[in-house]
Amino acid sequence: MCGTYGFDEVRASGAGQRRVSFVAVDEAAHSERLGQWAAALGGTAQITRRKARNLNPLVHEVAGERRVDPGWWWLWLNGAPAPFSAFNSRDDALMRSWRVPFQRRAILPATWYREQGARFGYAGEPFGIAAITSTVPQRDGSPLVTYSMVTRAGVGAAASVLSSRGEARMPLILPEEMHDEWLAADRPGDQEFVACAVASSEELCRAIVRAEPEPETARQDRAPVLFDF
Repeated sequence: MCGTYGFDEVRASGAGQRRVSFVAVDEAAHSERLGQWAAALGGTAQITRRKARNLNPLVHEVAGERRVDPGWWWLWLNGAPAPFSAFNSRDDALMRSWRVPFQRRAILPATWYREQGARFGYAGEPFGIAAITSTVPQRDGSPLVTYSMVTRAGVGAAASVLSSRGEARMPLILPEEMHDEWLAADRPGDQEFVACAVASSEELCRAIVRAEPEPETARQDRAPVLFDF
């Protein structure tokens, strides 16, 4: 199961200008919001359980509008964090255990993820990870988006890293051409859609590269990451 991912600063382009781009976000204001997270160098999403409040950006659609909003990385059910493990949701269980949240989907911006201590990515290039969501009201009445990262069978370099159960798993990384359909609220989440998403991810997932771990001193020099916009 993937328990850590992040979005590093994307390489600058032009005359020393930082450019953070993510194909699922159309409006400049939303791209800027994502950039605020990316500007925290080495930004790392942390699993949020019942008491912590460490919110991470996700891309989703609300009333036909594409937005970047902070999300709680542990799916909430019936108004509270799920009492079972709900930070990852397997692709082969979406229709069995996650049918309702599968109808409300999001994409997690990332440049890397970590599995069993091994770090994977595409040499710093951004990519989108599939997620399912549940939105719940907070005490002040405002909505809180909660999410679970969708995972699939590990392939390519990721196939060599086994979980404690002896399985190779990895995030479901979606190609750009799949982003619109994944986010579309009018696209039912059904078994056909699961198969389509997994098939579309195959090439990207096989191309993932295992990176060397960072020195401990480099991680200590970074600012704490609490993505609460």
